Amino acid sequence: MDDKYIKVLLIEDDPMVQEVNRQFIERLDNFRIIATASNGEDGIRKIRTLSPDLVILDVFMPLKDGITTLYEIRKEQLDVDVIVVSAANDQHTIRKMIQNGAFDYIIKPFKFERLKKILKKYYLFRTQIAMDALMSQNQLDQVRFQNGNSSVLVEKGVQETLPKGLNEATLKQIYEFLTKQDSALSAEEVADGIGIARVTARRYLDYLKETGTLELDMQYGGIGRPVNKYILKYIR
Repeated sequence: MDDKYIKVLLIEDDPMVQEVNRQFIERLDNFRIIATASNGEDGIRKIRTLSPDLVILDVFMPLKDGITTLYEIRKEQLDVDVIVVSAANDQHTIRKMIQNGAFDYIIKPFKFERLKKILKKYYLFRTQIAMDALMSQNQLDQVRFQNGNSSVLVEKGVQETLPKGLNEATLKQIYEFLTKQDSALSAEEVADGIGIARVTARRYLDYLKETGTLELDMQYGGIGRPVNKYILKYIR
């Protein structure tokens, strides 16, 4: 990354939306639009030749859509981060983009403040990662979870200031684990999957349920009490 600014490539097929996004981003210090592309094929070519730091990627595009474009970026191991800005709000698309490493997902229409917020977090993430050749686990957790990619949780209703005793890094770990599941899980299953105590997993799961991020699915098996299981709302 250039010391002066983050280089941004816009991949968006609608000229009016492309121009609005350009104006939004160029209102911020430390970000510069270095090129635009109107489809995924052109976008991939420009990533290879221009080496942007960040791509703002649409989903619905001709020739190559955003899902395929992001998949190819990862397949080719192109060194670029991606923020998705799209009208696509279906569960399948959102999950695919998150699974392929999108730094954030913004649903159109959106307010400038929403984009501004994540770009500021992204700037902190990139600059702090670049500063240290070696990092401790604590430093990595601070950068990755507190300054970086927690916005999906915030958009789901999770408060940025967590209740006492809850850690944002653990919350993010649990959330990302749940995005990869196709069915509801118990606190014990989540705890085993992540490697934490069941009582700890239960506290975070209950918090996510209270914020509206999770749904509770009570399952009745054989003899005994029903088992409380949790699932992300958008997986339903």
